[in-house]
Amino acid sequence: MLGSTHGTLTTDFRARVVACGEQPRPGAVHGTAAAEGDLDVSGRPLHAPVPDLDRFFQPESLAVVGASDAEGRPNTGITRQLIAWAERVGARVHPVHPTRDSVFGLPCSASVADLPEQVDLAVLLVGDPLPLIDELAEAKVKFAVAFASGFAETGEDGAAAQERLAAAVRRSGMRLLGPNTNLNAFERFRDDLEGPAIALITQSGHQGRPLFALQELGIRLSHWAPTGNEADLEAADFIAYFAERPEVGAVACYLEGLKDGRSFLLAADRAARARVPVVAVKVGRTETGARTAASHTGKLTGADQVVDAAMRQYGVIRVDGLDELQDTSALLARARPPVADGVVVYSISGGTGAHFADLATAAGLTLPTLSAAKQAELHEWIPPYLNVANPVDNGGHPVGDWRGRKIIDAILADPAVGVLICPITGPFPPMSDRLARDLVEAAEQTDKLVCVVWGSPVGTEAAYRETLLGSSRVATFRTFANCIGAVRAHLAHHRFTSSYRSPFDEAPRVPSPSFRKAQALMRPGRQLSEHAAKQLLRAYGIRVPREQLVTSAAAAVRAAGQVGYPVVMKASGTHLAHKTELGLVKVGLTSASQVRDAYRELTDIARYEGVELDGVLVCQMVARGVEMVVGVTHDALFGPTVTVGLGGVLVEVLGDAAVRVPPFGEEQARDMLDELRGRALLEGVRGGPPVDVDALVEVVLRVQRMALELGGELAELDINPLMVLPRGQGAVALDALVVCS
Repeated sequence: MLGSTHGTLTTDFRARVVACGEQPRPGAVHGTAAAEGDLDVSGRPLHAPVPDLDRFFQPESLAVVGASDAEGRPNTGITRQLIAWAERVGARVHPVHPTRDSVFGLPCSASVADLPEQVDLAVLLVGDPLPLIDELAEAKVKFAVAFASGFAETGEDGAAAQERLAAAVRRSGMRLLGPNTNLNAFERFRDDLEGPAIALITQSGHQGRPLFALQELGIRLSHWAPTGNEADLEAADFIAYFAERPEVGAVACYLEGLKDGRSFLLAADRAARARVPVVAVKVGRTETGARTAASHTGKLTGADQVVDAAMRQYGVIRVDGLDELQDTSALLARARPPVADGVVVYSISGGTGAHFADLATAAGLTLPTLSAAKQAELHEWIPPYLNVANPVDNGGHPVGDWRGRKIIDAILADPAVGVLICPITGPFPPMSDRLARDLVEAAEQTDKLVCVVWGSPVGTEAAYRETLLGSSRVATFRTFANCIGAVRAHLAHHRFTSSYRSPFDEAPRVPSPSFRKAQALMRPGRQLSEHAAKQLLRAYGIRVPREQLVTSAAAAVRAAGQVGYPVVMKASGTHLAHKTELGLVKVGLTSASQVRDAYRELTDIARYEGVELDGVLVCQMVARGVEMVVGVTHDALFGPTVTVGLGGVLVEVLGDAAVRVPPFGEEQARDMLDELRGRALLEGVRGGPPVDVDALVEVVLRVQRMALELGGELAELDINPLMVLPRGQGAVALDALVVCS
């Protein structure tokens, strides 16, 4: 954990941030940004609105509706805490209660209408906040907080009550936090800590407690937004707001569900533009977790694979545990941008170094072999029989004298090294004390990241509590896994944001020429036949085989001659999804007699199965390649999503697929392919030629365009198989399923 900052720092924030290790943030939006208010081709916004929450977190005036000072009443303790918080932020407090003249010595108004001034924030200590909304709007209250429970978290009736509350808030023009929230926004934050801070967002207040406790280890927190049921203000609003705050170094989130997927992505995009890391625990990875989250907050939990992909797409760092959330957020908030990706593991034990190096390498960190010259330099202070190639084993004794600092400085001087990690598995005074001190002093004089894993379960040792946690420049962890995860996230975040190009900047604003042709082919509420589905693909420039739809055996023979032998014949109808299983596909037909027989057999099977056909397709036989699947589905949270994976029967057997949420560009399309476990198949295996990856990427992008333009009209698209041919020969959609909304 990175500890508190010591020493005198300038009060100018930019200088203070540099002194604490973070570079001054660039403009909130860099690069070619979408103009505020822009809409994409489907009419959805391309830019996240940033709510002005200054008067929520720093109000000039506060009304406490339902205030009490009667001993033993729940509202009394809350009122007392709110008064103390208002004093800290410099806000005037106005208690509101119909039967009291004063509360804790403060004049009390009988109703909101009787308040002596317009207030910025009203905290509602009432069981049902709905009747108060119009009154608050009439008084021009800017923000309100509703603690009351019994809404969407309780079931259908509660969800209906919450929707009535949300509708009233929308009409009022006021912003509401809650319902089913708590007092976390009004906690006492330490004001003696310097440096970039963590801003915290939680949908369960108790889950934020471990991060709030980071202040006791010297980590600064600036805000806590407990969003509750999110009838109005949601996590996305706070992410967008915190991304604009100069004191915020990272945003840490505990999310049980997302109110609106698009809003979340727009907010994540704003944070990525501003290079502010967002770290999130998102529950619901399992069916049990999803059910529990829904019962607790009443949120709609999207398919976890889509959530995971969407977060990666916009640079949100997803972690599993609250301990990971603490350590990763702390490191990302306060560490300087890396100067190199190389990681060196330095230890006093060969076993410790080898163990850590194995775990770090398996996690994807780069452990470069130090140069022969650097190894020779290290052997000036380390016995020659010890390994110093990386990991570096000093054997123990050099850390106890002047050699220890020389070794650390020599490692950090290597231009290939960006991160030095020293696992200290247990205290062994006085050597561990001196090692910790040397690491801290070296960290103060370098622009590189120095991490320590303090493995002692006690945690009261002076080397840990005072030396390591007392440093603003050393990142101290308690476990190998959290250190490796945080360093990996730190390096990945800076790689991601250094070249980040917002997908929203490139999203289409106007329909393509293909759109009108495609619309004419859509049949609301129906599944298209294969022939019609391929016409839709052709409208968007996706290659399909030469084929003709025929309704007689004679026509089939003529079509085969025109298409060219050998041919494939398939039954075509609006309710055919699995033709092969029904025997409604014939492959490799090479003569007129085979075509005639195949036509009769296909139509006979269709009659027997009770399947209505619009005809039989006579199709070109396409050369073998790699079978892929590209498709569109609608996610409950994010809308249309695009999937690519191994096709044919492999999609069902292996489930090897990658997902993205449109809009996205070519780079993301290629990243999708790199995520596939079967990616090597595209490069050619067992002497096979590499396939046309560029053509595959082009199909993915054209399918994305289709998903964006057709929007809600396209319920499902499944191109399977998409035959990707050898390099330079393109890709052909051999079959397609389209379901219209």
